[in-house]
Amino acid sequence: MDTTCTHCHAPDPTGSTLCVPCTTTLTARLQDLPRLYEALAAHLAPSMATGQGRGSKGGPVALPVNEHVLGLRAPGGMADVVSDWLTAVHRDRHLRAPRLAGDALTRLHTAVAGLLAHMPWIAVWEHADELAQEIHDLHRNASSVVDPDPRPRGRRIGHCQSIDTSGTICGAVLHLAPGEQVARCDWCGMAWPPATWMQLKAWQTENAAA
Repeated sequence: MDTTCTHCHAPDPTGSTLCVPCTTTLTARLQDLPRLYEALAAHLAPSMATGQGRGSKGGPVALPVNEHVLGLRAPGGMADVVSDWLTAVHRDRHLRAPRLAGDALTRLHTAVAGLLAHMPWIAVWEHADELAQEIHDLHRNASSVVDPDPRPRGRRIGHCQSIDTSGTICGAVLHLAPGEQVARCDWCGMAWPPATWMQLKAWQTENAAA
């Protein structure tokens, strides 16, 4: 009996929670995470765009590391997320908790290998969609740094000037996609409609001079 994949919502003749294409994609993304984790180390230092921030009073704010990359490599990041999913699989299968020792990269390798070993069961697991979505998000966030999309992205309109709760500017590159009227930051999600572009330009000029 055909069912619907809980992730892509396409008809699935296997009756699984994840269809075959989604299971294949999840497998490939999991296998790629250790490579991305290692490659992110080269991007820890902030770039010219993100190395300075505009504080709440207009002064520069020095960033010792790229916070986006640090978030993926620090505790609670990529290695811990994948490890937590393997622990959840063991729990729901009534297995002994997995042994996840060593540094973050070692634990990531162990967790990835463990999830791959359980993939036939994961494909019918009730939480498979949540797992697939979280791995998709991790892979997208890491690959956007390590393997940026080479496809045309429209017109570049400078760096995002949104400020986080610490008073630090985002600094990610903004692109206006072809046919779009609103520029959206891929990092922080800030939307910049045309009415804000004059102020955006002023802030970019201010930050460049700081």
